[in-house]
Amino acid sequence: MKKPLFILAFLAATALGGLQPALAGQVPGAASSPDSPVSHRDRVYAAEQFSNTVSVTDPVDNRLLGVIRLGDPQPGNFSPLYRGQVLVHGMGFSPDHRTLAVVSIGSNSVTFIDTATNAVKHTTYVGRAPHEAFFTPDGKEIWVTVRGEDYVSVIDAQTYEEKARIKLPAGPGMTIFSPDGKYGYVCSSFNPETDVVSVADRQIVGKVKQDSPFCPNIAASADGEQVWFTLKDVGKTMVFNARPPFNVLKSIDTGPITNHVNLVRTPKGSFAYVSIGGLNEVKVFNTTDFSLVGTIPVGKLPHGVWPSGDGTRVYVGLENADALTAIDTATNKVIATIPIGQAPQAVNYVPNAVPEGEGTQNLQPLGLAGQTAHLQLKAAKGGAASPTSVSLFDQGLAQVLQASVTGLEPKQPYVLALAGKADGSGDIEPLASFMTNPAGAAIVNAVGPIRQIVQGDSTSDRRYLVILAGEDGKTGKPVQIQAD
Repeated sequence: MKKPLFILAFLAATALGGLQPALAGQVPGAASSPDSPVSHRDRVYAAEQFSNTVSVTDPVDNRLLGVIRLGDPQPGNFSPLYRGQVLVHGMGFSPDHRTLAVVSIGSNSVTFIDTATNAVKHTTYVGRAPHEAFFTPDGKEIWVTVRGEDYVSVIDAQTYEEKARIKLPAGPGMTIFSPDGKYGYVCSSFNPETDVVSVADRQIVGKVKQDSPFCPNIAASADGEQVWFTLKDVGKTMVFNARPPFNVLKSIDTGPITNHVNLVRTPKGSFAYVSIGGLNEVKVFNTTDFSLVGTIPVGKLPHGVWPSGDGTRVYVGLENADALTAIDTATNKVIATIPIGQAPQAVNYVPNAVPEGEGTQNLQPLGLAGQTAHLQLKAAKGGAASPTSVSLFDQGLAQVLQASVTGLEPKQPYVLALAGKADGSGDIEPLASFMTNPAGAAIVNAVGPIRQIVQGDSTSDRRYLVILAGEDGKTGKPVQIQAD
């Protein structure tokens, strides 16, 4: 006699791990929200700063479907008549998973994208250098941190018009909300203070002292208990009580260029995944006792972090590898690396982003956005190997050079240059002067026809990347030289 279908289903469920219900509540949702298993309806988005694109990936087979092109590369975007977006960077999504809000720092904009069709619905222009945007849990507003000024711009989610401004100390970095929608937590990139804002009346109701002024990213736990934020300049991650009195629970030394943090609920417990750009790692911390439970090598300069709708995976953007990497949270191992656009910043995983259809409309191939050269630097005179990585993002006639510099003295001046010889000697052509942060690290950028010089066909014309101590015009000996 055939077993009824429901009995077969029962047996299958038992074979796959018993009748235990799936843990619910992945950020930014509440703990009471149902988990959403990985599906072809889900999408992983990454905001790509130098190609001015948003990549769209299917998480089932970890396949890039294409990119949404919001702007042109340099030098086209220098024109006074240019109308596209520049420095595509921040990202958030609506509670109904139908709208993506993408922040472009250079063009002071928030672009609203329909997740089902990949079409731009509207672009709202705000103040100088916005950084991140996120929807309130009721979906009625979008709070945009205007980092180049001193306020959060509150945008109406129906009209896409600014309806209010919340005055804060200069440099608000990012806002995330408590799952119940009561509080907005706004960290700062210019002042050592995170502000807690009452969403109902937009008043500051709490302040949390940051160990340093530079916070780029913040996350609130699904159970409404904790808020985690990163400090990029000193390489720390802090945790505070999500409810009054908003007291600090822990300050953790995580490593140079600590970028983003996100929180994941799994059958093993609740964990914080933190991208450490200067170490090319993601570190995993238990949210109960704040202990380090895993270190995952992921690739060059990890940045944005976001979990799948069921917490089985964490996706990380690799800023200096032009890639998206997928981590299996059961084993804390990388299971896929997907080529995407240039210099991915924020990453969002949106469950059921495409409720029907293929969801590939309005997507374009990578094209020029997929063309990047990668280099590595090493210590000039032996010693420990430096994880300093360099990417040359092809922009047509020119390249954007980005160096993720680590392993130097804290708060000291240096020069990134081209040298005539592999050991860093010979004719020196400075590219960029920079100052290291308190962790002895820095993100250094330069623009020009650099790749043709470095990779020229003639050996006599070849130049080598080098970092010199001192300032332009007063440089000392090489401290790091090109490794390849």
